[in-house]
Amino acid sequence: MDTHDPALILHGYWRSGTSYRTRIALNIKGVRYHQVSHDLRTGEQRSPDYLALNPQGLVPALEVEGHVLTQSGAIIEWLEERYPDPPLLPGSAIDRAVVRAMAMLVACDIHPLNNVRVLDRLRDDLSASPDAVKDWIAHWISQGFGALETLVARHGGRFCFGDRLTLADCHIVPQLYSAERFGVDVSAFPRLVEAVERVRAEPAVAAAHPDRQADAG
Repeated sequence: MDTHDPALILHGYWRSGTSYRTRIALNIKGVRYHQVSHDLRTGEQRSPDYLALNPQGLVPALEVEGHVLTQSGAIIEWLEERYPDPPLLPGSAIDRAVVRAMAMLVACDIHPLNNVRVLDRLRDDLSASPDAVKDWIAHWISQGFGALETLVARHGGRFCFGDRLTLADCHIVPQLYSAERFGVDVSAFPRLVEAVERVRAEPAVAAAHPDRQADAG
C-alpha cells in the first residue's frame, strides 16, 4: 500500500534513533511524507521556531492536519490507528503486550541513557573521559540487548517477533545501528542480530536507514 498524505511533515535528523524508528513505521505503512531536518550537532532543535512546534526541543515531531505530534512512541501509535494496514501490532492482547514491552525496553531503558543530551552531560558537565563514556554506552546497550536476546529467542520468527514486522522491529533496528556506530560488541546476541539483519533487508526498512536520508553527512 502506498498512501499519499502530503499534509504529513516529519521533523527529524538522519542519525537520530527516534527519527529512524519513526521513518521505519511510516515506510512500513506506505505513507509518504515530507522531511524537515534539524541538525542536532549544531543545536537547531533548540531554535525558537522549532521550540514553537515542540517545546521539549527534541526530534521527531510530526505535523499533521494542523496538529503537532511529539514523542516517537506516540507518533507510531497514532500511525497504527490512522493507517491500520499493515498492522504493527499482533492480533491478540497478550502478543501486543509482548511487542510493546520489547519496544519499550529500547525506548525507555536503553536509548534514553545513550542519547546526545546524556552523553553531552557526561562529557561536558561531569568530565567523563572518552573511555568512560564508551563504557557507559556499552553497559546499557549490552544490558538491554541481553534481555532482548532472550525475548527474540522466545518470541521471534522471521523477525524480532513472529513473521511480520512489528513495533518491536521499528525500535530494535535503530538501536542495533547505534550499537554498531559506538563500536559495542554484539557477538553475545546472535538471535537478535540475525533477526535485525532480516528486518533490515525489507525494502521499507532499508529506505529508512540513516545513510539514505537527504541530510546524511
